[in-house]
Amino acid sequence: MTETTNAIESANTTGTEPGTVPDGRSARRDAPLRVAVIVGSVRGGRLGPTVTDWFTGTVGHRTDIELDVIDIADLELPVHMPGWDGLPASTAGTQSALADVSPRLAGADAFVVVTPEYNHSFPASLKNLIDWHYTQWQAKPVGFVSYGGLGGGLRAVEQLRQVFAELHAMTVRDSVSLHGPWSGLGPDGKPLDETVCGGAAKGMVDQLVWWGRALRTARTDHPYGS
Repeated sequence: MTETTNAIESANTTGTEPGTVPDGRSARRDAPLRVAVIVGSVRGGRLGPTVTDWFTGTVGHRTDIELDVIDIADLELPVHMPGWDGLPASTAGTQSALADVSPRLAGADAFVVVTPEYNHSFPASLKNLIDWHYTQWQAKPVGFVSYGGLGGGLRAVEQLRQVFAELHAMTVRDSVSLHGPWSGLGPDGKPLDETVCGGAAKGMVDQLVWWGRALRTARTDHPYGS
């Protein structure tokens, strides 16, 4: 972890803890969950935004969540992480790239990762975003919307579960898996089996909200790692 990242994390973890109000009282336990939806692919011709639009359109009417879409393609996160090689870690480019996304991740109560499966795994761009951060993921739930060929991106999801476990995040059991989206999405960008996929999205978000509320309360009552 670089000095730049640690400095930004420190700024993001001071002040009012998400889930509390200024006078220190716990926020209403039924307050909407702040969910960051992460579009994980940056490849040309990607279907990530289309799948994300379908997902947010399917669950966006819910009053128990507030969605914030973060598209990695809009970020300019460097692959090289200075500071590990003895060179200065603080660069204007790195600070600028992290200034927008890091506070949004820190302020989220939960995450939904939209990922394809590339070559039996998830995209390097997604791993890069994950690795630039640490405390922002801790003690928060993560759900998945995956897409791919016959496997529907499930192998990417299984590998991501291991990554997020190492970051002290809680991945929910159920996920949304779109099999063969290149032929399984209609001209309107919606799955041809929308009833099944919509049901899967509802089930995953139901679990995400349960864990999100429980962990938000826990972080408020006893900050993680303290």
